[in-house]
Amino acid sequence: MSLFLGKIHYWLFNKILWFENLEEEIIKIAKSEGLDIEGVKSEIEAKYGAKLENKNLEEIIDTNNIHGWLQDRIHRAEGRMAAWTKFMIQNDKISALEKVYIDQAKEAASEVTSERAIENAPEIFNCMNDYILDGMPCDHVNQVIESDEDAVKWVRRICVHKELWAEEGIDVDVFYNLRGLWIKEFVKDLNSEFEYRELGQNEFIISKIA
Repeated sequence: MSLFLGKIHYWLFNKILWFENLEEEIIKIAKSEGLDIEGVKSEIEAKYGAKLENKNLEEIIDTNNIHGWLQDRIHRAEGRMAAWTKFMIQNDKISALEKVYIDQAKEAASEVTSERAIENAPEIFNCMNDYILDGMPCDHVNQVIESDEDAVKWVRRICVHKELWAEEGIDVDVFYNLRGLWIKEFVKDLNSEFEYRELGQNEFIISKIA
């Protein structure tokens, strides 16, 4: 049982907020594309709950169950994302959906570079992990297998997303493809001398462009 909030809890909370911001942008795009979202929004929130309140973490978290509260909010946020993704695909708006991910990657990279220069592969990898949701830290989803200034290679040990997306009848590869677009743009905008590549066999690399 967790009894106090630490840096890692705020780090996770901020990742959830960013994911919910992505969700909100998808809703805005759906509206701008002329889709009727009110009915589906009510259904999604009835199933997964609404987004987090606009309050500080310490005001809303269950301090008697910090880990469980954060994990639950991650699952709820991802469930809503899967449902909205399904809605967009059913309405043939996959291109609009992809644009949201790319635009959000640009925004995230700009947020980082406005504060400091990102100069090497480990810095880029760490910045990426400040944004993307891959379960809880204790899940150890991604394992770095090579790392130096010019490249970080990692393997995805387990998938913590499949069941959440299957609940909405969506293949988890749809999620990974969208997030791949996000990471690729994010890396390029952080430092154009580097690129993100998917190597197959659940291996990925951020490396300096030869």
